[in-house]
Amino acid sequence: MNRKQLFLALPLFLSALIQGKTLRAQEELPLTDLSFFQNPSDSWQTAGDVRADLDNKDQFFVSGGKGILVNQVSSTHHGADLFTKNSYGDLDLELDYMMAKGANSGIYLQGRYEVQLLDSWGRVHPTASDNGAIYERWDDSRPDGQKGYDGHAPRQNASRAPGVWQHLKICFQAPRFDAAGNKIASARILSVELNGVTIQENLELPGPTRGSVDNQETASGPLRIQGDHGSVAFRNIVLTSYDKHVPTLAGLQYSFFGGKYGPHTDLTKLKPLAEGKAALIGVAIPGLPKNEFALCFKASLHIEQAGTYLFNLNSNAGNSLLLLNGKSFIKPDSTLGAIYLPAGEQSLELRYFKTEGYGKPALGLGIQGPGFRETALGDPTSAPVDGHDDPILINADQVTVMRSFIDLKGTIVTHAVSVGSPDKVNYTYDLDHGMLVQLWRGDFLDATPMWHDRGNGQSIPRGAIQRLGKPAPAIESLATAQSSWTADTTGSAYRPKGYALDKSGNPVFRYLIYGSAVEDKITVSEEGHGIRREITVKDPVPGTYIRLAEGSSIEELSNGYYLVDDKSYYLKWEGTGATDSDKSTKPFIRDSNGRKELIVPVSAKSVYTILF
Repeated sequence: MNRKQLFLALPLFLSALIQGKTLRAQEELPLTDLSFFQNPSDSWQTAGDVRADLDNKDQFFVSGGKGILVNQVSSTHHGADLFTKNSYGDLDLELDYMMAKGANSGIYLQGRYEVQLLDSWGRVHPTASDNGAIYERWDDSRPDGQKGYDGHAPRQNASRAPGVWQHLKICFQAPRFDAAGNKIASARILSVELNGVTIQENLELPGPTRGSVDNQETASGPLRIQGDHGSVAFRNIVLTSYDKHVPTLAGLQYSFFGGKYGPHTDLTKLKPLAEGKAALIGVAIPGLPKNEFALCFKASLHIEQAGTYLFNLNSNAGNSLLLLNGKSFIKPDSTLGAIYLPAGEQSLELRYFKTEGYGKPALGLGIQGPGFRETALGDPTSAPVDGHDDPILINADQVTVMRSFIDLKGTIVTHAVSVGSPDKVNYTYDLDHGMLVQLWRGDFLDATPMWHDRGNGQSIPRGAIQRLGKPAPAIESLATAQSSWTADTTGSAYRPKGYALDKSGNPVFRYLIYGSAVEDKITVSEEGHGIRREITVKDPVPGTYIRLAEGSSIEELSNGYYLVDDKSYYLKWEGTGATDSDKSTKPFIRDSNGRKELIVPVSAKSVYTILF
């Protein structure tokens, strides 16, 4: 079963649920007030906007309004934890959050199992106390130094700066109890994704973590947000609970046929090589041919609750077809299909046609529906593998330079140079435009797509990515300060000149544009908080500009700081060259095609820092 495809299909599935008017276990908190929570303390409020102070701990600037949940504390005003009125068992929690400088908070599933929230900006080697960690359990009877145990550090630090929005998704499975109330299975963290990076996966929680509301585990409990340790803000909070029974198969029968067949073959007219009862849907069938064959499963699918269900059908070395009540609903070019099913017994038929003799047979069927998670209806060990068993990973224990293709959400950069650092701050530079196209924090590159088998030339960042817009020239000649920025280098006499390495191994990129020679040096900033960029232009041409940033919004702060693209990152303007006239040059914000751009006239030298 392909988990990635199911995850990508979730918006389609939820849309189908709405159209089918089925029951949904999803709650999106409006945050118009605090009525969703039990007795909130006065440290909690709703707001229309919030901004952190990078120079002062736990400091927020809050604007009135709604849509954002804010906890504001200080050395003299300690907050209190916040509990939901509703209780939850199995739960997916997805939200955006913002940490103040130096802030500490946490999310307790059922009030007992903490996923840590912390300002861990720039930490290279995270621990079980850092952002995204599963906090440790505690036992005062243990010896000193061993009282804390069973904590789980995140796989890597995917944390962003204080004052920028971060995205978190937690998939939690509650502990299981028998009819007598005895615990028969511990709670589990199925996964934690921070800023698009999986940092925790399939972890057993044998008991409550430190600071739990109590040590009495139960099947459900309220969601709890820690509010007495630091200032933190939340928005776009979505809770999806899973409390319904998974559909079951009964009377599963199989039959298989030798030969090469297609999905439109009438198998009823063929004599099977073998048939019988099957325990699971899969390719572990005794006597199944190794090369070309057709395999058919028939069963009754029991649906307890009427609604729209999402099926995920995957196969390898051929193709497959799924019929429910005689109806095919998964398009030939897709593995996913949604269908409305009434309560009761449904007729299921699954056909698998192995047409490629050299390929390994594989077949997987998954289902997701109202009130339950993605679940395998077949043998999970029989399903196609998503990804590679032996990935080719590139680490950056020193400054590391890598040429490859890079996919920027559908736009392929063919002349990309990716640079990794031991500070876990990495970037990609587009040689075709002289543009810095993305940054990421965490591990360096996955080169599996490029080097496995024949490869496709691409490498993939392994950390939390901050994209900086579509590829376009970094320097442009504008008729006026409001002229549109072009998407390519036509007419600019642009000529890339490669790069040279400085004494520390950092590349200095070189190119010609509008007759000027440009050197573009990018290094990791102090404490690993971002990157510092220094653009030197020999004989700059009047009327040329550098585009420093673009996004849905750009807010000018004080001391040369800007907040870019809905508080995704900071840009700090450091200044220009040595002359007094250069020092007076300042970037300005302008409107462009419904977006904002931050541009500055080209000087002999332009220096700025991106903090993320």
